[in-house]
Amino acid sequence: MLTKKAKYGLKAMVYLAGFEPGRTALVTDIAAANQIPKKFLDAILGELRNAGFVHSKKGKGGGYTLARAPQEIRVGNIIRVLDGPLAPIQCASRTVYRRCDDCEDEARCTVRLLMLEARDAIANVLDNRTLAQMRALAQDDPAGALLGELERN
Repeated sequence: MLTKKAKYGLKAMVYLAGFEPGRTALVTDIAAANQIPKKFLDAILGELRNAGFVHSKKGKGGGYTLARAPQEIRVGNIIRVLDGPLAPIQCASRTVYRRCDDCEDEARCTVRLLMLEARDAIANVLDNRTLAQMRALAQDDPAGALLGELERN
């Protein structure tokens, strides 16, 4: 399930994708425009900065800006930074795999096999969508179809 942290992070990144390269946005403006608690957004943007997705500038004219073009930023990577692996269970994860304590035969475990399929389907969507494509969805559909879909699932 997508956490509020990842949801808010995606909203903030889509907001920043609407700015011309190098133009900064204040945390208070991002928070107000997206109904995100400012203190929570500060922490989220800090994680995104540490992961290299945004740059921050202090002082006059300061704020946040994307570190790369929106066409180069994959939605799946943002979610992984904020929420961790996309896999529903650890034995289906590619990055933090851990065998289940109660599993006798992983190769025949029906739960794991289905979760591997679910992980691949989720990754296929999120890793093949860029921030620019996500922003375009909001322009085509003011209701924000992608964010609504992510929230429902």
